[in-house]
Amino acid sequence: MISEWKEFLTNAGAEFNDTGVVHYGNPRRELSVAITGNVFADLSHYGLISVHGDDAETFLQGQFTNDIRQVDDKHSQLSGFCNAKGRLLAIFRIFRSGDSYYLCLPSEMIEALISRLRMFVLRSNVTLEEASDTFVHLGISGADAEQELGKFASTLPEDVNDAVHDTTQTLIRIPGIHPSFEIFTTVDKAKQLWNNLNVQSAPIGADAWQLLDIQAGIPMIYPGTAEAFVPQMTNLQLIDGVNFKKGCYTGQEIVARMQYLGKLKRRMYRARIGSEQRPQPGDEVFTGDDPQQSTGTLVSAAPHPDGGFALLLVLQIGSAEGDKDLHLGSADGPLIQLEHLPYPFPDE
Repeated sequence: MISEWKEFLTNAGAEFNDTGVVHYGNPRRELSVAITGNVFADLSHYGLISVHGDDAETFLQGQFTNDIRQVDDKHSQLSGFCNAKGRLLAIFRIFRSGDSYYLCLPSEMIEALISRLRMFVLRSNVTLEEASDTFVHLGISGADAEQELGKFASTLPEDVNDAVHDTTQTLIRIPGIHPSFEIFTTVDKAKQLWNNLNVQSAPIGADAWQLLDIQAGIPMIYPGTAEAFVPQMTNLQLIDGVNFKKGCYTGQEIVARMQYLGKLKRRMYRARIGSEQRPQPGDEVFTGDDPQQSTGTLVSAAPHPDGGFALLLVLQIGSAEGDKDLHLGSADGPLIQLEHLPYPFPDE
């Protein structure tokens, strides 16, 4: 994190862990206001990878699940990077600023993704670098987010995934249960925006922002789930993260076969549990009558203001939509209560 920005956040009451801001003194209230009110957040628990060079577009087009040719000054996208077996190594948002592409994903995934991508560069004119301190990264969400951000920027992105740039910042509209935006900007502009928002909105930490992503049904890959899912299992194709017409990329044959020839047996669901112990990505799900055979995997979790945790889970469709009880961690673990996602499955 940029030292000047960290000092500013410290003076604003931020409590930190190794990856970013945990909360501002009242985490339970932050969770509640994230769902019901207007909020803003430092997103330094996400990192950036910059990709540039004469062959950057061609190189990325041959690696990612989405069509990199559609990323320009006005459009960002969600995308995934798979291994040769079509299993996701990472999910990220891609945007372009100047002559560089930027990949935004959880900070603990940055080093592994750079190392893996460099294996494929060969003689291409492509440079990959960690760029997490290039910008201050902020998030804004709430019913009044557009109005509040409009006081700071003359032009806002209109549709989800749209981007707007000026000389000091990039604004992106992202999916959410409320109007939501991410901003990549300078320290001085970030301070100005923070002080303006702090009048009508509340600052929140990483857990509360993660809760918003879970409510919106947006998956991420973490070390515990790398290579666990093909993209369709995480609903990535339902949130415009996969392009089936773009041509070849690493793992494309498996992903396409699943789409056109296979039958999807697992997909992602939203859920709640009443556990006091925090679940971790990669935790397994079991039915109450089969303690030996896992029927699903935890994608992400965040505390819920009403207690327990909100979850995204990849589950066997038969188990999720049958009459069996689902439990996290073991057949007698916390009972899982499924909830509706904000987007439909294709057969619905």
